[in-house]
Amino acid sequence: MTGPVTPAATTSTLPPPSANGSAPPVPAAQAPRRRLRTQISSMRIALIAGTAALAVVLIFIVQNANAVSISFLGAHLHLSLAVALLFAAIAGALIMAAAGTARITQLRQVMRRDRRKSRAS
Repeated sequence: MTGPVTPAATTSTLPPPSANGSAPPVPAAQAPRRRLRTQISSMRIALIAGTAALAVVLIFIVQNANAVSISFLGAHLHLSLAVALLFAAIAGALIMAAAGTARITQLRQVMRRDRRKSRAS
């Protein structure tokens, strides 16, 4: 005697979606569900990340509260180590932002010049 016959697994006979859109659409039951990302959800994630970063910075400041003397271009200061490092990080970020802005401006000028050349010819 043979046992109960189990039905063969059903597979889809639909072709995969093509790049030009000529394949039939995937039925809703088979389509993967995508989560919607809205501006509010993105803002919520950014606020959570910012709050976590602020907590890390505050812990850093509290743990590095001892004063250090700093001399730079003739200026002599006595600051907390954490505050001095934060100032250095902010200065580095501003320098990077300035360099990035200069590069973006340069690329935009090149694009405008190329666009004018293509219109003239």
